Amino acid sequence: MTYFFILGKHPALSLAEVNARFPEANMDSPRSEVCLLSSGEIEDPSKTISELGGVTKIGEILEEGQEQELQEKILGLLSHTPEEGKFKFGISYYGKKKLPISQLGMEIKKHLKEKGISSRFVTSRERTLSSVVVTQNKLTTKGAEIVIVEQEGKFLIGLTRAVQPFKQLSYRDYGRPQRDDHSGMLPPKLAQMMINLATGGRNKEQVLVDPFCGSGTVLTEARLMGFTHLIGADVSPQAVQDSQENLEWIKNRFDISTSSVDLYQQDATTISSLVSPESVDAIVTEPYLGPQRGRMDIHNVVANLEDLYTQCLKEFQRILKSRGRIVMIFPTFKTGKQQFTMIHPDTSGYEWVNVLPKNIKTLENDLTSRHTLLYGRPQQKVWREIVILEKK
Repeated sequence: MTYFFILGKHPALSLAEVNARFPEANMDSPRSEVCLLSSGEIEDPSKTISELGGVTKIGEILEEGQEQELQEKILGLLSHTPEEGKFKFGISYYGKKKLPISQLGMEIKKHLKEKGISSRFVTSRERTLSSVVVTQNKLTTKGAEIVIVEQEGKFLIGLTRAVQPFKQLSYRDYGRPQRDDHSGMLPPKLAQMMINLATGGRNKEQVLVDPFCGSGTVLTEARLMGFTHLIGADVSPQAVQDSQENLEWIKNRFDISTSSVDLYQQDATTISSLVSPESVDAIVTEPYLGPQRGRMDIHNVVANLEDLYTQCLKEFQRILKSRGRIVMIFPTFKTGKQQFTMIHPDTSGYEWVNVLPKNIKTLENDLTSRHTLLYGRPQQKVWREIVILEKK
């Protein structure tokens, strides 16, 4: 079976996440926003996409053909439309060649009418239908979103099976009882991506640690994904209290009863005093990134952060298992047209990991000079560099 994954706003990071989650699958990326995955059956696409922060749609490729065959192939896929009620369908096209999508949709609507099926062709101002439009029109449950992907002179045709649960993600971000907007908060989607990059997201028995837990985003997302052995720490007593409240909130709201979370007020540079040596499978964390507002001496900030991160990385070596992974964020400062690209702490004892599939070259330009990925918005002053290290 071939599946399509529609990638989010940071496609290279999203592709790396999918590769970490499905390391044995054959992958292709005919378009920067599309990943094709040949794999065994994905039993529950809705559950899978709920644990992938960088994927907006998952579906199955069911047909392929030339441009003149699209209408016939699509009508074949829609042969089992309900006989009662208005059937809604939409088309999203991912390709370079121009296709008359509106005309195609109206022709399909005409043919359905000739069969006695009342239908509505769902359109959008955007070139493709968003997960919001697909959800609002119930296209994965009571209708259909047809996805067309251009690949090497032919067109792949599929149906969307699940879309990103954007309402739930927003609720987990803005609905939780404790938020620290002043210090900055890790988005739940990014936390999910980092967890998958560190663990693959499959073996939920792994021990996962966040030594800069803040208000607990990594811990709550890992708990929701089913990880059963979690450790969080922060030097701030308020942060530990916020994490505790948010963890209880996520547990009660989503009826989680199987996970164990240990929380400590502890400096990350001394966390080995609490955690057994070589007992941790993965560390996923966003450390202190420096001042987020006001004027700053960038060079002084970078020097201080390099010292902090070097101390932390040496400490993390003590608690990580051999080949254990760290996925952490380094800050990238942008002031006007200048970019103070990265801090350079001492990473001796670790290997830098590039988790993009080796056979896919289309997104390599999104990598930094040290094969890491950036996450941010155009107007942000501090971007996040996603760093993946593996203990030697």
